[in-house]
Amino acid sequence: MIPVPANTRGWLAAGVTDMRKGFTSLAAQAEAVLKQDPFAGHLFVFRGRRGDLVKIIWWDG
Repeated sequence: MIPVPANTRGWLAAGVTDMRKGFTSLAAQAEAVLKQDPFAGHLFVFRGRRGDLVKIIWWDG
């Protein structure tokens, strides 16, 4: 298990995400759509079309 600091926020991207996207594309999407810095240390959660897959990006510095 990866320890996540207590002050870390979790951002859930509403809608459907193309799971073929890499982590750099997802970081760009977090910056453009969610208006959040993907390098701030928060969790960004993206879900696939069927809802059975998720990708989580987190910058730990």
